[in-house]
Amino acid sequence: MKNTLAVQEIALEAKKSSSILANLSEQEKNKVLEGFKNNLAINKVKLLEENHLDVLNAKKKGLSRAFIDRLTLNSSGIDSMVSSVTEIINQSDPVGQVIAEWQRPNGLKIKKVKTPIGVIAIIYESRPNVTADASSLSFKSGNPCILRCGKDSINSCNEIFKYFQQSVVSMGLPTGCVQFINSSDRKIVEELLTLDSLIDVVIPRGGKDLISLIQKKSRIPVFSHLEGIVHIYVDDEADPVKAYNVILNSKIRKVSICGAVECILIHENYIKKHNANFIKGLLNHGIEIRGDNLIHKLFGTSLASEDDWGKEYLDNILACKVVKNFDEAIEHISKFGSHHTDCIITENENTASEFFKSLDSSILLQNASTQFADGGEFGFGAEIGISTGKLHARGPIGLGELTTFQYNVIGNGSVRR
Repeated sequence: MKNTLAVQEIALEAKKSSSILANLSEQEKNKVLEGFKNNLAINKVKLLEENHLDVLNAKKKGLSRAFIDRLTLNSSGIDSMVSSVTEIINQSDPVGQVIAEWQRPNGLKIKKVKTPIGVIAIIYESRPNVTADASSLSFKSGNPCILRCGKDSINSCNEIFKYFQQSVVSMGLPTGCVQFINSSDRKIVEELLTLDSLIDVVIPRGGKDLISLIQKKSRIPVFSHLEGIVHIYVDDEADPVKAYNVILNSKIRKVSICGAVECILIHENYIKKHNANFIKGLLNHGIEIRGDNLIHKLFGTSLASEDDWGKEYLDNILACKVVKNFDEAIEHISKFGSHHTDCIITENENTASEFFKSLDSSILLQNASTQFADGGEFGFGAEIGISTGKLHARGPIGLGELTTFQYNVIGNGSVRR
């Protein structure tokens, strides 16, 4: 895997597999996924051993706690992967679904039908479960995929891929249906991004540097999964109990995921009425609050710098700011957000509606934890990532988002005048 030719061969194998995979029945696809699911469960001990190697190497390199948290697998994490595959099996195959159909006055019958996108290159970093989710979703939606993980998760991801490949081969299908680039050489990514005649879509999932590289270099359409600079705005008509529960869950349930809240904006009237008891709750749970002058004065928190606005911590750190009104909150989120996920806590439905209309984030919530920003929680079974773009796919990328459509036009010897 050291030259462009090898990368081209992988992409060519994927392209050759496109028509085979697109014509598989739902039963055939599910049989492969069942085999993959069983392989995961049977080989749990081996997978944990490979993951342990990755974690040890990451610790030796002094990588961050948040990074290691995203990298680490345990028994329940593997069980969750198995459950995600099961949910994908139980979902309807989108390929061939008729979106709409109608008949024209000239007698033509027209159907708008879901079809696979084609070859998908998925480039990701530290999360081993992405290997399972991405391969399963791509396969079920009829798309050959090329997986390329980061160097720090390569043992875990390669092991998971082998279990999928074994199931593919056992069904007599070409290995080009799902392929894994077992190399951490970043030049390979750059080579992949030039193969626009063979690869139809690139889905990056990782840090800012990875996304920027792919957006800059790619000649292929990209479904971007940008960083999660997630905000919660606490309105002056917020319920204090809901605010406390939602904010704490949004941060402390799992600080290392892209749906974890990174900045709280509080209406000044709410502070006067309720004294923001959730801040004390966060502090009691070991969260470092970096607040503006008022928050710093009221609660003795660290004082935020300008760099703390618009920052994805993925750690036990949270920025906090008091705003004068709704408009100031919207202005702050529009300036510093990443169009990923944002939330409002309020009992005023009109204010919530205005919040939804004022922001163009891919996911907006009212009175609900930002940790629900997840394809599994949306009922998709799993996700490849959360797209912050505005074309084709937005939000969690599940089975439906991995299809496009074509028009099937049926005539009866029809000719146009």
